[in-house]
Amino acid sequence: MDENKQDLMRIIQMKFPRLSKGQKLIAEYILKHYDKAAFMTAAKLGTSVGVSESTVVRFANELGFSGYPKLQKALQELIKNKLTTVQRIELSNDFVSQETALKGVLKSDMENIRATLEKINHKTFEEVVNSIFNAKKIYIIGLRSSTAIAEFLGFYLNLILDNVKVVTYGISDIFEQMINISKEDLVIGIGFPRYAARTIEALNFAQSRGTKVVAITDSLLSPLASRADYTLIAQSNMASFVDSLVAPLSVINALIIAVGLREKEKIASTFNELENIWGEYRVYSNRNKDE
Repeated sequence: MDENKQDLMRIIQMKFPRLSKGQKLIAEYILKHYDKAAFMTAAKLGTSVGVSESTVVRFANELGFSGYPKLQKALQELIKNKLTTVQRIELSNDFVSQETALKGVLKSDMENIRATLEKINHKTFEEVVNSIFNAKKIYIIGLRSSTAIAEFLGFYLNLILDNVKVVTYGISDIFEQMINISKEDLVIGIGFPRYAARTIEALNFAQSRGTKVVAITDSLLSPLASRADYTLIAQSNMASFVDSLVAPLSVINALIIAVGLREKEKIASTFNELENIWGEYRVYSNRNKDE
């Protein structure tokens, strides 16, 4: 079944009369608490409603999914952009405890990187690199929690190229900063749930000008992806009030390095000059030298 296009809640309601007694308990729980169920294992969901883990698996099969993980993913896709920060905090209590925070978060980030490696389209990645070199000017926009990685991408691309602008909140509105975009330019939009409305509006604006758009986001169903010519997928799942940006940052690292590899001589010259400047103005501390 196409989990992304069908209304999951409606499917559960339609199937409800034909479900077994135990499966009906699961259905009722999901209909009432789908935000919590989305981040429960099959065993935990079964314990919560008083049925076995195998009953949960059969319930997923009854809905048309090949297994419980597919149902869980559909639930997560359904709710991840709708969760408030308060709901995320409540869910994080189930996700990790105080004692297992470090291990739980690191394992989740490892899984995000693994999933990203499987999902990202290598051909699209190369096309994005080509688009960066073909653009007259590159605009990068990532707001709210994506601001840090947008600035990171802008910082390093500015060391390699000389036509990069990071669009941010400031004295001027983002549209004033993008007023001169054209068909020859490139806009890179970065956004993850909960998606910043202003980033989406900026990509709409770019589209209206015929500007090529690259989205770095979590899904092809993302509102950024629907407004992009090229989409780089980076997994960002975490049932917490803190967004997991480890996988997105890894994709951006790869993008910077791929661009840098094509400009080796320029980078060597730039960094040689920068090292002289950094040394002269003591930009970095060097504890190996005598004070």
